[in-house]
Amino acid sequence: MTSSLLPDLVLSALLLVMAWGAMYAPARASAMSLFIAFGVVMALIWARLGAPDLALAEAAIGAGLTGTLLIQAASRAPSQQQTTLPMTSFVVALVFVAAASLWFLAYLMSAEGYSLIVEPDLASDYRMVPDLPQRVAETLPDSGVSYSVTAVLLNFRSWDTLLELMVLLLALIGVRQLAPTPTIYRTDRQALPTTPPAAPPTSADTWPLLRVWAKMLAPALLITGSYLLWRGAEAPGGAFQAGALLAAAAVMLRLAGLIPPLRWSRLWLRLAILAGGLSFFSVAVLTAVAGDGWLHYPQALAKSLILFIEIVATLSIAVTLGLLVIGEREDLRR
Repeated sequence: MTSSLLPDLVLSALLLVMAWGAMYAPARASAMSLFIAFGVVMALIWARLGAPDLALAEAAIGAGLTGTLLIQAASRAPSQQQTTLPMTSFVVALVFVAAASLWFLAYLMSAEGYSLIVEPDLASDYRMVPDLPQRVAETLPDSGVSYSVTAVLLNFRSWDTLLELMVLLLALIGVRQLAPTPTIYRTDRQALPTTPPAAPPTSADTWPLLRVWAKMLAPALLITGSYLLWRGAEAPGGAFQAGALLAAAAVMLRLAGLIPPLRWSRLWLRLAILAGGLSFFSVAVLTAVAGDGWLHYPQALAKSLILFIEIVATLSIAVTLGLLVIGEREDLRR
């Protein structure tokens, strides 16, 4: 067994153990914690495969915001008996996870581990299309950006990114439709008795330490998200990563009671949600009418158009992800 194969095997084993533990944990809180840890391991695997963009997205969305959504859903669900494995098996799995994590962190701190993460050998990834990197490199100067991943996502395969924004919008609509309505009205406008929703958190209800950390970390997340947005043209980053960090800052401030609830019915929130997809589609229409085809950017305007799409998409993604986690739904028929 070579030393370069060992971290891959450890990560694979960690991923399986995390998945198994999340499914059969003796308590919901343990299951949610292991699911978040599963997302962190997935981010490490993407980094190991030389995909820092996916690693950032997985850490922010897959582990962070999705984990928060699951914890929120589990806290509202009625308690019920779970089918679990014996506690001994669960403890053994946790011990293995802790030992493997410590070993992997020690390996990353070594010179060999750092070189494998930062400069992996990706030659085998292109065996099916051996000239793919060469094609991207040849057309990169005409894309408007100098980073190949951004060029693919927002120029060469920009329709895929537009559809991803639409999928995110549909997910938000689905959550809104499935969320419980606090008040139901008859046709005669008489309210039916329902269970009142939980009161939103206030500054007095939150931990002082949480409020202090939120005030410190939220500006850092804002600056980091802005940097990732701007840096996306030349290095790993972009709208999805930046939007996820901005949403995380909003979630943290809301949990600390430092910002008011995000209401689904507010017009500016609706416009912000639609802005990403509408701006992207508007650029597609303009290029079809005045250019060479749908989303075929003129070379002189390619960078400006991509930057415009990224900025608006970042705002849309941040608001959408924020509403998915901390959105307050009220009956709009009142």
